[in-house]
Amino acid sequence: MHNVILDTDPGIDDAQAIAFALSHPDINLLGLTTVFGNASVDITTGNALVVLEHYSRADIPVARGAAEPLSQARMPSPDFVHGADGMGDLNLPPPRSVARDESAAEFIIRNVNQRPGEVSLVAIGPLTNIAQAVMLDPSLPSKVKELVVMGGALDVPGNVTPLAEANFVNDPHAADVVCAYDWPLAVIGLDVTLQVPLTDEHFALLRDSAGAMGQFIWDSSRYYIDFYSTTKEYGGKRQCAMHDASALAYLVERSAFELVSGPARVVNDGVAVGALVLDRFDRTSPELFDHWQGRPSIAVAKQVDSERVLNCFMNTILNSKTHHGGGNRG
Repeated sequence: MHNVILDTDPGIDDAQAIAFALSHPDINLLGLTTVFGNASVDITTGNALVVLEHYSRADIPVARGAAEPLSQARMPSPDFVHGADGMGDLNLPPPRSVARDESAAEFIIRNVNQRPGEVSLVAIGPLTNIAQAVMLDPSLPSKVKELVVMGGALDVPGNVTPLAEANFVNDPHAADVVCAYDWPLAVIGLDVTLQVPLTDEHFALLRDSAGAMGQFIWDSSRYYIDFYSTTKEYGGKRQCAMHDASALAYLVERSAFELVSGPARVVNDGVAVGALVLDRFDRTSPELFDHWQGRPSIAVAKQVDSERVLNCFMNTILNSKTHHGGGNRG
């Protein structure tokens, strides 16, 4: 069983990832922590609460996180991708539930310290909350079971700039801080998520066969699919990348992913801001390039069995008769 804290910026694909986490029998979702990214943190926190209510799991705690990046000014929200409300302009009613009276970083630290070695952190938004948590408790990396990050683009173009993926470019300083600590860390970035396309046919099957959860995934995906059908990645096809849910799929189908490893940096400014750089061959000289000195090795996904991961996502939601969870919540 994977006890998971999902750090998220809902976000249409975040709602898909939440559905997967709630439905998979080997994932126990301890809580959601929210961050700015796909919308302001006020909106993403409200969306997290509303999505859980739509999935009949308002018992899952939500902790509000960072409203701004560590250092740089916050980038404009990508409303052309997710809509002004972050959920495809569905104009959802406000949530009936409320967020916890503790910050995301505090929630993460408390739960990890209560369950040392048992909590998997899965971060599918900008890494500000994770960076804040590890700066508050530098022992955190030794106490988590693992940290899985959806972010970065290693050998493929970025989706915000030619080099940068959205989560990393939204707070490159935070991403670089996270990569500086010796976590059991796996980065699931665009190199693999772009290989896992969800099509209109997939969404229609969920709508028709997965109850209220499938209907919500269908409804919210309309705006997202419309955007992706205009991009060059998919040549006008009615499909989108399964970005965020792929990070959760790594927990339960990790042999479907091929990874490379090495020390990593995330570029903080300039034309390459947000770029993930991995020293795969340990060729840097600390005497000449001290910004690489002491950096731990991280793992980055390079290839994926896309059919296996896609089938895992679809079958998990389609075969879920009830919303799984259980255990002692955070």
